[in-house]
Amino acid sequence: MAHTQAGDPATDGSARTKAKTPRIRVRLTGSEIGSTTRQRQTIRGLGLRKIGEERVLPKTPAVLGMLEKVAHLLEVEETKDAD
Repeated sequence: MAHTQAGDPATDGSARTKAKTPRIRVRLTGSEIGSTTRQRQTIRGLGLRKIGEERVLPKTPAVLGMLEKVAHLLEVEETKDAD
């Protein structure tokens, strides 16, 4: 019986999918002041805290839905490389 590690790339598909997943660069450009609690939670869920802060996120339906909800506070661009 072969024992494999939990993070072994040979058995764990995360290494393959991570390289192929398109990425999006997101920058917070507007203030959370005056926004609803739900919008603030969405911004935090994207990993953004301060104006000017950037994150590179996977282009998934969940992330795209979050971006739509707070699009007026963000600047979004697709990245060509896998930062």
